[in-house]
Amino acid sequence: MAKKSARPGRRLIIFAMVVAALYAGVALGGVWKPKLGLDLQGGTRITLEASTASGESVTAQNLEEARGIIDQRVNGTGVAEAEVGTQGNNNIVVEIPGQNRQDLVDTVKQTAQLRFRLVAAVAPGQPQPQPSASPSATGSASPGASPSASPGAGPSGKASVSPSASTSASPKGRALSSGLVRADQPAAKPSPAATDGPTPSPEPAPAPTAVPSDAPAGPQITAKGAPVDQPLKWMDDPGNAWMQRFAKFTCPKGEVAAPVADIKSRPLVTCDQDGNKYLLSAALIEGTQLTKATAGIPAQQVQWVVNLTFDKTARATFATVTRTIANVSSQITGQQKQFAIVLDGRVISAPTVNGVIPNGQAEISGNFSQTEAQNLANSLKYGALPLKFKVPVVTTEGPTLASDQLQAGLIAGAVGLGLVMIYCLLYYRGLGLVVVASLAIAGVVTYAIVLAMSEAVNFTLTLPGIAGLIVAVGITADSFIVYFERIRDEMRGGKSMRVAVETGWVRARATCLAADTVSLLAAVVLYIFSIGVVKGFAFALGISTVIDLVVFFLFTKPMVSWLATFPFFYNGHKLSGLSPDQVGAPRTSATMRPTTPTTVGGNA
Repeated sequence: MAKKSARPGRRLIIFAMVVAALYAGVALGGVWKPKLGLDLQGGTRITLEASTASGESVTAQNLEEARGIIDQRVNGTGVAEAEVGTQGNNNIVVEIPGQNRQDLVDTVKQTAQLRFRLVAAVAPGQPQPQPSASPSATGSASPGASPSASPGAGPSGKASVSPSASTSASPKGRALSSGLVRADQPAAKPSPAATDGPTPSPEPAPAPTAVPSDAPAGPQITAKGAPVDQPLKWMDDPGNAWMQRFAKFTCPKGEVAAPVADIKSRPLVTCDQDGNKYLLSAALIEGTQLTKATAGIPAQQVQWVVNLTFDKTARATFATVTRTIANVSSQITGQQKQFAIVLDGRVISAPTVNGVIPNGQAEISGNFSQTEAQNLANSLKYGALPLKFKVPVVTTEGPTLASDQLQAGLIAGAVGLGLVMIYCLLYYRGLGLVVVASLAIAGVVTYAIVLAMSEAVNFTLTLPGIAGLIVAVGITADSFIVYFERIRDEMRGGKSMRVAVETGWVRARATCLAADTVSLLAAVVLYIFSIGVVKGFAFALGISTVIDLVVFFLFTKPMVSWLATFPFFYNGHKLSGLSPDQVGAPRTSATMRPTTPTTVGGNA
């Protein structure tokens, strides 16, 4: 049944408005250049093959946790736009566009080390201003408020030694306690030489030793210090050499500190994520001795906590340590003694201890949000079950090579596009203009989509992605050929050009839909099961296929219908591409323009 056709001019105007709106959205973002991948911008690609210490299979969860930690390492060193992703079942790929950083290889492949250490001193990581101290200053002054403030005063500036206190000198007020029993022993009072306030009058040292201004120097600090292999004694007397090293150490201002060398048998001076510096003892417990770490909210409570479970080898050590430091103040700092959890040489938590923990089951409590608790639990689990990485495969691509690849890809695309246009103009003549216009519109829409995805979903254009866009040119040209040949078939059957345009569309669109659906399914399957840069090719191919359908339905078909209203085409001019000689249709004595546009088989 013939029905009145929609006006093609109206469709073309609406389509033009949609494209204009798309570019208006891009203009709001203010970015007119797509993000380029490693192969187009140059840089370093590092591929790591992971395995477990026990020889078991690498789980997807462990691999994702490793990816997150490596991402923090790489981007924490100041390298912008570094991409860290998983590949397959046991590979992690690090891509650093625009950088040639061989020094990052060791940082990336370093196995995450989780260790538990005792805190000898803690202080702000940056030099503090030294206002004039009043003689009446009290012990409530915050650390760094006077030149005599103890480093151990900590970031919070408060010492809490109450047996039931949940707020301590540790960052964010975190405390370590037994999962079953809270602390019930009285807290030891700080020694007079360790209390905060005005500069104390220390007893004379055994030997004249230079002591830094921000490190406490009292009778408890000896020149040599306690043995390093006795952490419980060493935390009370680290010696002048380590105190001087701690005093001179500063944390990077406004950025994450680079990973430091974490040697199990040696003390460590490092920072936390809040910019506080710590002087830590030799390691007491390894992360491999932690069997379980979970985040949750205990019954009848509202605050998130992190629950820890140690194995048999660490249980006795942990019981001895907690019995010694629970609710006890440090003779150096005057603050409650702390137990630091160190991941890759950086403090991720430094809770105080509220009670003896004899069963190897502890609970880290404090001002945790759900995200903080879960992140800490994940870090602890990963440290307890570290992944090992084999010697990485490092590929370095310089900007010159990347520029050559980009130039070659663009030239190949331009040559291919030019050949397609020339062929269509020679073979289809006037109708070839529709091909040229459609390909140009498809290119304009594709570029806008790439820009929009770069901002919205961080889409990065790679050389395989450009290949996918170029391949899609052939798919788009196939749609035009199918449609134009259907028009010619209808005209050979004796139909006028205007009628052939509509009847040929009904039959051609089903064929084009089937062909594009097959291409789209192939792109989806390739994207799901491929790895690495092949995913970029599949993604670009799928996007281009969808754009081809949009342009074919909303631009090409209305354009052909609109051209069919001109005598140049419906009278079969020899340059129109639809002359009787080219089509192979019988000549008629007269050709009349239809007065009413019609379509067959439904709406166009």
